[in-house]
Amino acid sequence: MTMAEKLSNWAAGLKYSDLTAEAIHEVKRRLIDSTATALGAYSSKAAQIVRGLALERPATKASAAIIGTNKRTTPDLAAFCNGAHVRYLDYNDTYLSKEPAHPSDNIPATLAVAQAAGAPGKDFILATVIAYEIQCSLCDAASLRKYGWDHVFYVALGSALGASRLWRSKPDQMVHALGLAGVCNIATRQTRTGQISMWKACAASNAARNGVFAADLARRGFTGPNEIFEGPKGVFNMLTGGQFNVELGSESAGYMISKTYIKFWPAEYHAQSAIDAALQLRKQIRDSKQTADDIMGIVIESFEAAVSIIGSEPEKWRPTSRETADHSMGYMVCAALYDGDVTKKTFDPKRFTEKKVLDLLDRTRIREADDLNPGYPAGIPNRLIITMKDGRKLEKRVDFPRGHAGNPMSDDEVEYKFRTLAKGVISEKTQNALLKQMWAIDKAKNLKDVWAFKV
Repeated sequence: MTMAEKLSNWAAGLKYSDLTAEAIHEVKRRLIDSTATALGAYSSKAAQIVRGLALERPATKASAAIIGTNKRTTPDLAAFCNGAHVRYLDYNDTYLSKEPAHPSDNIPATLAVAQAAGAPGKDFILATVIAYEIQCSLCDAASLRKYGWDHVFYVALGSALGASRLWRSKPDQMVHALGLAGVCNIATRQTRTGQISMWKACAASNAARNGVFAADLARRGFTGPNEIFEGPKGVFNMLTGGQFNVELGSESAGYMISKTYIKFWPAEYHAQSAIDAALQLRKQIRDSKQTADDIMGIVIESFEAAVSIIGSEPEKWRPTSRETADHSMGYMVCAALYDGDVTKKTFDPKRFTEKKVLDLLDRTRIREADDLNPGYPAGIPNRLIITMKDGRKLEKRVDFPRGHAGNPMSDDEVEYKFRTLAKGVISEKTQNALLKQMWAIDKAKNLKDVWAFKV
């Protein structure tokens, strides 16, 4: 049996009755969280551009909602447009393993196909669990980042099988969907290197869009490249440095969605514990009647992945875009020490170019610590050492920031995040209606109206 056959047989055979109550509940929480981050990004230039593109390509048959509007487009373009909204703030959920990822990038794809197929809520939940399982299991199996490839490749595969399940494709059609999605969505990590552009918001949504497109072709009888994993020019030989196996979930073992993390702050996930530590130390500084102006220097000790991704490039010390700022651990720590929080406003150009923040950033160093590497990816261990101008040293290590699977947010906190990001975008009445709808998504007979509301 090939890897594609193994994945496809599992996806085709999984039933809603196989899901745990925990997995079903987590899908609802991720849908609420994804809607929150999408609404928070609604007024951004990137979201306006992709929304305008989708609005110019209306669809009446087999269509899906364009978030924040009462208009509809094709399911693949809805996955792209809505996915860019979800991803833009870097505030959607995360999974860390050999390959880090944002598995809720799959939700716009499964929701769009559920709408196009006229599927009930239970089918959407099942398809979302499948997409999460495929992507996160692949992240456990092999690193892409190690070889210069981007994690969004796994999004294309997860979305393809989630979409295929909603369209009730047969296992052999799912194999073809994986071939079609896998052969042409290999992305380089240049997306996340140096000064970062708007494409960071769209790389995963583009992969999800193409996963949906691949599933649509395959269900109609279109064939895809054979042995996408094992072939001489396949994934094993060209992307991951060798063969690997995957372990897939079950009712007894549980599902990967329960191991993913909802973000507490709108920042690249490896920095979450550093922000947490900074805020705890800030309290100590203020309790001693001092401020961030009284800091002589900061040392951030971290693990290889964090140093490599958000602490090793010169651009991270002088961000010129929102996307670079939310991938600069040093900047986010400095901003947290000054402001007492990290929010959307932290990434306004006026803030990440402010002289006093940049001066503190110049007094900040990031280094890899051997004793922290073993703690990742089970946790995200970051240690801050702050030296005050009066000679005092303050130190704090955090491994499991709020929102991590080891320190999860409550349902009330997820709702609060939703209301905070939705405020000023939609009315409180609409917020209440959406929350009621999403918490009861398993009872819905047809998902055609989810995300179809006018802003």
